[in-house]
Amino acid sequence: MAISRSRTTLTAVAAGVAVVLTILAALLTGSHPATAQREDRPSGAQELGDPDYGVCRGTNPRCYHDWGNFDPATDGYRVLLYTRTAGPRHANLGPALGSGLNPVLADTNVVQKSVVEMGRANGFAVDWTEDVTQLATPSRLFRYNAVIFFSTSRDTLDDAAQTSLRQYVRGGGGFVGIHNAFGTEYNWPWYEGLLGGANFYDHSANQPGTVVTEHRHDTSTKDLPARWEFTDEWYNLVPAPSKVRILATVDESTLPRGVTGSQGHPGHGRSHPVAWCQYYDGGRAWLTTLGHDAKSFSTDGSFAGAKEFQGLILGGIESAMGKKPFCRAA
Repeated sequence: MAISRSRTTLTAVAAGVAVVLTILAALLTGSHPATAQREDRPSGAQELGDPDYGVCRGTNPRCYHDWGNFDPATDGYRVLLYTRTAGPRHANLGPALGSGLNPVLADTNVVQKSVVEMGRANGFAVDWTEDVTQLATPSRLFRYNAVIFFSTSRDTLDDAAQTSLRQYVRGGGGFVGIHNAFGTEYNWPWYEGLLGGANFYDHSANQPGTVVTEHRHDTSTKDLPARWEFTDEWYNLVPAPSKVRILATVDESTLPRGVTGSQGHPGHGRSHPVAWCQYYDGGRAWLTTLGHDAKSFSTDGSFAGAKEFQGLILGGIESAMGKKPFCRAA
């Protein structure tokens, strides 16, 4: 018993000496153990949540409902572009549109005209609207292989449209959310899950940065370079996307004005997502936070990354509507 107590005492003394030596070493080198621990931690915002939305979601195609609601061989491919805003409106959307389906577009309706032209050049039809009644029933939405929300804002859907969108996705529909689709329907948890379990919190200054293509073999990103320059207001997210396939990130070290947002979000560190995909509640969802500037649709080479951005969203649209394999290698 006495020997055991002696050994215990010696162990305690040895541990104490080790602590003292560590502190002395830190003082001599000008560092501090606590500081060293902080430096080892991942950079950027941490513990941003992993909510459970009560649906089948992720990258497993078993979450998809192939219930025969779409027949491209007979009907071709068609998407619905929805750009209604009930809050801030991005300049690239141009003036608010008239009621009904496919109202007259002005030259400044850059997003709408560009997506229509993208479809014309790549073999799919595009209808456009800001009239929420056009989303009132699932049967209307089932005419489309994908529904695109491009910089919608705030509460742009009424109860009927919310129910319709959910039933459409559950029936195997495709959803594409671009830029301020993340600033939409904040208080609807199902929609947050549709975005990949992510939501807009704030953004950095509008500035150039380098986009990193994380999955160059995915069907929506396979034609993109490994790194490409682009200018955007880089979205910081709470929660951050989870159970998704991250397709592209921004290299925060390339942002000259930093990534910290107007509400204090410190960015996402080594993995700051800007595009991802997932199966969700029976449907397909493809998402990107990029798309702030009208110049991102330019074709004259005057805006760095415009070609790559257009290729990115084209790949997302085509994969979400089932024209190309979704969320997996080509």
